[in-house]
Amino acid sequence: MGHDEKWSQHVTETSHALALEPGVFTWDDPKRIAASLKRSAEASTSRKGTPYQSAMSMLSFYINRAGHTLPEDQRQVLQQAKQELRVLFGRAT
Repeated sequence: MGHDEKWSQHVTETSHALALEPGVFTWDDPKRIAASLKRSAEASTSRKGTPYQSAMSMLSFYINRAGHTLPEDQRQVLQQAKQELRVLFGRAT
């Protein structure tokens, strides 16, 4: 890890937990994002938790790491994607 590189960038670039579709977090359709994350989590052979846990963890990680640089409209899309993930995995409240 380079001197100026942040740990979160290092994790994002070197983690093999989920092979995500390029640009998945920039899409504007929460259902499409959730479906893609679900596919990636279910296809992963290196995850430690359930596919649901892996998908939700990756989505939360991205939202938290983006912090204030994430535009509010995209933050809302990603928050909606969390709810869509719950539905897809049968965990909706």
